[in-house]
Amino acid sequence: MSIRKVEELRVWQRATDLTAEVYKLTRKLPREELYVLTSQMRRAAVSICGSISEGFIRSTEKERARFYNISRASAEELRCYFALLPKLGYAPAPPALLDLLDAVCAMLHRLWETVHPKAP
Repeated sequence: MSIRKVEELRVWQRATDLTAEVYKLTRKLPREELYVLTSQMRRAAVSICGSISEGFIRSTEKERARFYNISRASAEELRCYFALLPKLGYAPAPPALLDLLDAVCAMLHRLWETVHPKAP
């Protein structure tokens, strides 16, 4: 069975779950972080599923690989922000959210490998 819509990709589904959880988490941050940490965390999370969507519709493997790699980079950017939370005196990201990020990262890596041009 061929996947016809990006919404059918499990990694996209999990990435949108991750984004929703990031929004919930950032609502708890102080207002002073609205234009810094809150904004950056949300943008990184949205970029994960957005880049999956962009890659899904591209016509060549090279283009798909590029967008899936952007998605991977956004996921790692989000990991950085999660690590910063306790260092800045805020509550750490819940373990379940870290686990979800790990799962999305693993799925993204596998997706990227399916289209990444192999070296000769």
